[in-house]
Amino acid sequence: MKTSLFYLPCVGTRQQMEAGNAGLNGEYYDTMLREVLGQCQLADELGYDSVSFTEHHFHSEGFELSNNPVLLDLYVGLQTKHLRVGQLGIVLPAQNPLRVAEDIAMLDRMTGGRANAGFARGYQRRWVDVMAQQMHGIHGARPYEHDKIDSANRAAFEECFRIVKMAWTQDYMDYSGRYWKVPAEGTPWPIEATRKWGAGVVDDVVTQVAVVPKPVQKPHPPLFQPFASSERTIRFCAEEGITPILPPLHPTLERRLVDLYAECSGRPPGDGIGVLRDVVIADSDEEAQRVWSSGPRFCGAAWFAPFGFDRGTRHPDTGEEFDGDYLGEGLAMVGTVATVTRQFERLRKRLGVEWMFTWQYNGLVSDRQNRLSIERWATEVVPRVTAWQSSVPHGSSR
Repeated sequence: MKTSLFYLPCVGTRQQMEAGNAGLNGEYYDTMLREVLGQCQLADELGYDSVSFTEHHFHSEGFELSNNPVLLDLYVGLQTKHLRVGQLGIVLPAQNPLRVAEDIAMLDRMTGGRANAGFARGYQRRWVDVMAQQMHGIHGARPYEHDKIDSANRAAFEECFRIVKMAWTQDYMDYSGRYWKVPAEGTPWPIEATRKWGAGVVDDVVTQVAVVPKPVQKPHPPLFQPFASSERTIRFCAEEGITPILPPLHPTLERRLVDLYAECSGRPPGDGIGVLRDVVIADSDEEAQRVWSSGPRFCGAAWFAPFGFDRGTRHPDTGEEFDGDYLGEGLAMVGTVATVTRQFERLRKRLGVEWMFTWQYNGLVSDRQNRLSIERWATEVVPRVTAWQSSVPHGSSR
């Protein structure tokens, strides 16, 4: 079992965000950088596997101020020793895939092979429509809405993903697709130095390009896709060797997706799957739930529900709201060490997933509380669950 920190990250406390335009305040941003770095350095010392950041733009509200996750990765990576750094994820339909391949390869080189690569499709139209306006009419695709916008977004995502992999794994590459032509047709290049010391040119016309540098990790850094919640996405991840990260979903849908990934990948159920969970550990269940309600649940209701993410907790067949024990089923990890241990055990029993991405709501949760949760998760919860897991006979339903 591997644990990664996950950050929006937020700028400002809840009170500061509710006062308006927190994202415009540079001092709030500097506080975010300082607190997130300190928490990552603590996680590095405690043996966490990695940290991941989102990509979003124009968030004057203060939520998810993470316009360049690779730069945040480098900021953390150069000030830690072992922690891997990644993205959940770079929004490929709004990016030049060759630039993405270059940036992550540079990150991998600069951190000594500690880069992860995470890619997302993009669902927020305010910024995706702006940033992707030159990308052949691609728009943000809202969760669970399978329409023409979603179809074009997915097609662009999958094409960009394949270009990124080619750029990493082939010395010289060319590609002709629906959205991208690499190189551009008829590009002249009558450069003697290339004839002597390079390649990819025929009769003074560019026929291939070499994307450099290549990553340290071969054939490429580990691949992730966040907020995976559809069967098509799960199949794509299984086929491409991507670790899908499931947000909190209805247990019936979670089970269905985990089994589908196993079927498509040929791996045991849960192997190669990750989940994203709120984690708040305090001295009492009441205190933990108070922190959770004022921070993470506030964020979920104010920011994520309007985009449609709450639909994931409905039954996939009937559409009925989940009426079970949200915390008891491990859809969030909130409580004392003992309570969170039981929640984590329940989740591992249900799904057996390989990855846990613990959501740290900096700003909306105090630096002290986040550090407490990070430390107790690593030093108390994980060892107890590991001991519990080793005591369960293989194949047992206990």
